[in-house]
Amino acid sequence: MTTFPRVPADLFRFTTAPHAELHTAVMRVLGVANERLETVLTADDVQQRLRSVGWAEQVTDDEVLASLHALRGWGLVDAGQHRYGLTKLGEAACEGLKHAVTTLAANGSLQTAVLDAIAARLDELTEPLSDGRAFGALMELEGHLDALAKGTTRFNADLQRLLRDEHADLATFQDVKRTTVTYLRDFIADLDARKVKIRATAAELDPAELHAKARNGAGLLTDDAWLHERKERWKELRAWFVDNPPRVDELQDVSRKAIVQLLRVLDRISEQRKKPTNTAADFRALAEWFARTETEDEAHELFNAAFGLYSSRHAHLAHADGELLSTSEAWENTPPVPVSPQLRATGKQEHIGATGKVRDVGEVRRNRREQAERERAELEHAWSLIQTDGAIRISTLTNLDHDTFHRLIDLVGRALGSDPDSTGTRTAGTSDGRMQINLRNARGWATMTTQKGTLSGPDYVIDVQSR
Repeated sequence: MTTFPRVPADLFRFTTAPHAELHTAVMRVLGVANERLETVLTADDVQQRLRSVGWAEQVTDDEVLASLHALRGWGLVDAGQHRYGLTKLGEAACEGLKHAVTTLAANGSLQTAVLDAIAARLDELTEPLSDGRAFGALMELEGHLDALAKGTTRFNADLQRLLRDEHADLATFQDVKRTTVTYLRDFIADLDARKVKIRATAAELDPAELHAKARNGAGLLTDDAWLHERKERWKELRAWFVDNPPRVDELQDVSRKAIVQLLRVLDRISEQRKKPTNTAADFRALAEWFARTETEDEAHELFNAAFGLYSSRHAHLAHADGELLSTSEAWENTPPVPVSPQLRATGKQEHIGATGKVRDVGEVRRNRREQAERERAELEHAWSLIQTDGAIRISTLTNLDHDTFHRLIDLVGRALGSDPDSTGTRTAGTSDGRMQINLRNARGWATMTTQKGTLSGPDYVIDVQSR
């Protein structure tokens, strides 16, 4: 039977009972005093310090005493000789209230600085340290790991709420989501290098030796419970960065999927909130504008602006004897030029020219066919070089020509864009279905050199096969 620690029923009753605001303020006064090592206060002390914790209303001595007695009845306050202090339940209630308020006000974040801090503490732990410094570095490492876990959990919850929120102001909505997309892209940009470095450093450390040294530095030579807690925290570190698949890879996948989802939601919301075109409404508005015109010239000007329909101007048609007409004469004062009915009906003059020659495209087809065959041969050669007889590391592929390297990177990119299966393997194929790649994470760093340069990145185990 699964059991969980029970929380006393009256632990947070002071936050929901009548006069909850006053009870909370009194608890806050006693909690602040406890932090300052003042374990007991009189009722007068409590009343005088209420303003220091944010209580602005006037309160009588009887109201303060009634609140203290209620808190004592719930087991949160102990009293003796008219002095009051927090019980252990009261301390837990104050800490729980503080944590709840902090969580409600906090925003989740994915901070690369936390990853850098984890890497820095691990690097420090690989060096010769005194027992006291080993204890301090280990505690700092666990604190950064807590910050990573809490920040990630809150950020994911905030992100999912953001994806579900489609009713905010459109301008604010788009600005917040575009900012979040940029934030996610910046976070995952260098995540591969950071996680590989942390994984490699953590693998060098002996946790049993490290924990024993830190325990000596803390002066806890016989505290087995403390040592067990350190082992559990080290397992959490391995779950984030070392185990297969590490949790940081899941975080990376969630971030990439969130970018796609945010962009899709932005497109969908933008389309839904665009004002639909209503031709009837446009014509009604135009009719109102026509009704407000005062002269016929204004109506013609509005008509021309709305529809762009002007009287015909056939500037390419000339008078039969152009020398008889001055070039400075206004067109409305010159004799009219006859316009062909064919021009009026079809927009073309009655001019029939010679039939154009049919282009001979035989040479073009031959050149294109030869180019396609050459590219196919080069592609098949590249695939034959990439095809492996089993799973190998990318770091073992050396001296690749540039075309083969380009095909390999294309396959790896397709695989990284797919979802991993239960074993952490990603699978992808070419668009023509001729090649398939199976990709798994591998510890280490890979460097590949071609005629055009060198590329370094995380190492992967690949299995490229033809189908």
